Amino acid sequence: MDELHPERTELRVPYRDIDMHGRMHTAAYIEHAEEALARFWQYRPEVENEPAYVVRKVGCTFYRGLKNGETADLVVRAAKIGGKSIGFNVAVQSGNHIAAEVELLWTAVNRVNGEPAPLPEATRDWLFSFLD
Repeated sequence: MDELHPERTELRVPYRDIDMHGRMHTAAYIEHAEEALARFWQYRPEVENEPAYVVRKVGCTFYRGLKNGETADLVVRAAKIGGKSIGFNVAVQSGNHIAAEVELLWTAVNRVNGEPAPLPEATRDWLFSFLD
């Protein structure tokens, strides 16, 4: 990942993530997707009085199990940009194949009272460049 492509993160499947069948265990896909999303999120524009973001929903669709040492690219895309929420899709790609897709839904909340808050315009505008 770099400033030109903050949506891309490379992963080499670590041994600790391998299950008894020799493939990356299911929870690891979500963990690595959240890490890729956190790295991506670091590149958002700075906003005064930015709301906090909380995870409301996570889901994963599996297509092929990754093996120990295999490399994959995690590609973050904005799937939905609402008034107070953001849906992300993180594709886990190995070669020309998608191994899994992780969907995450975040809601913006007021940092003081935890109530839903509007997405800042600068954040929305930035996210539109990563919209699927």
